[in-house]
Amino acid sequence: MQQGDEAGRAAERVARESYGRLIAFLAARTRDLAGAEDALADAFAAALRLWPRDGVPDNPDAWLLTVARRRQTDALRRRQTRIAGEGHLLLMADEIDAAADTQDDIPDRRLALMFACAHPEIERGMRAPLILQTILGLTAQDIASAFLIPPATMGQRLVRAKTRIKEAGIPFLIPDREDLPERLDAVLEAIYAAYAKGWGEVGETGTPQLAEEAIWLGRLIVQLMPDEPEAKGMLALMLYAEARRAARRDSDGAYVPLEQQDTALWDEWQIDIAETLLHQANQSGPSGRYQLEAAIQSAHTARRVFGQANWPAIVALYDHLLALTKSPVVALNRAAALAETAGPAEAFAQIIAIAADKRMADYQPYWAARGHLAAKAGDKDDAFESLTVAIGLSTDDAVRAYLRKQLDVLKDG
Repeated sequence: MQQGDEAGRAAERVARESYGRLIAFLAARTRDLAGAEDALADAFAAALRLWPRDGVPDNPDAWLLTVARRRQTDALRRRQTRIAGEGHLLLMADEIDAAADTQDDIPDRRLALMFACAHPEIERGMRAPLILQTILGLTAQDIASAFLIPPATMGQRLVRAKTRIKEAGIPFLIPDREDLPERLDAVLEAIYAAYAKGWGEVGETGTPQLAEEAIWLGRLIVQLMPDEPEAKGMLALMLYAEARRAARRDSDGAYVPLEQQDTALWDEWQIDIAETLLHQANQSGPSGRYQLEAAIQSAHTARRVFGQANWPAIVALYDHLLALTKSPVVALNRAAALAETAGPAEAFAQIIAIAADKRMADYQPYWAARGHLAAKAGDKDDAFESLTVAIGLSTDDAVRAYLRKQLDVLKDG
């Protein structure tokens, strides 16, 4: 039983740490993402069946790669019978066998796969979701919640996007430098969405690795495109948030909102790096989405020095960000900040104004913010209803407990 538990943990670790790297390598030659995913899924199933009996191999990645390659070539042979096709299969098999036989790291082609998923032939709105699934292994349901799209719709669109890569013969290569900017938005959007999921589910097992992976990819993009201000802005944004990780829970594991966090627990080193990146980004050109969001986080860090955040500056930055993005999520965050300068009644009115956006119906932060502002504005009925909905939509136990305490205060009042 102990060996079986060890095998299961090893498979989970490899799935968490190596999924994107293995998928990118398997799909590089065939451009068949769906086939690569199926083959790797079969390999993980075989690992869960065989490793408890035979023991975890010295090189789990290579073992999975070998098994997945066999599944992949078997499937291709069933569809490809021409001589040229067989030659292609042999070439691909030789390369994968060579990678599996060595103890060195498997060649990392994730960056190339990310830019392939951001190719102009892929529907613009599906480039970032496709990267999230292929590189980081997120489910259609996870991705749908991040992009406020129904899961079934997201799943269908992902299938079409993968098919398009194969049909269009999109190469798994980092594009020429002049072609990088047009694909960058989707790559940055995917990386930040992955970070947001890792950050938002900080209490769940394994989640911090997702945030760390996103930061690593962000650093990689900055190295690849050192003159691109939005890449630096996004990396700065992630580092500002990461600097506060230790302050998000108290010693008992209870959720602590930003305005109540102990700034002594914030990581000064990461904040300093973020400040430098943001300064460099602002010198490189006009501010984009990530630079503005990073600037908002920078304004929050003023509380370290002055004891309170720079709320007027934060609201002004949200004004610019809302004009740029027209995003209901930005409007929501702006309303929460507005409560600190114009009072809860005006902020609550702004929250009500975006209620008609159907994307807010299942968006937990909307209902949590609405409940909080309704309570401050004196509308106990709306506060009670909104907090109840927010509790039902919460996936984090600590956040759910925090909202229940707010609800209890309303009841007692």
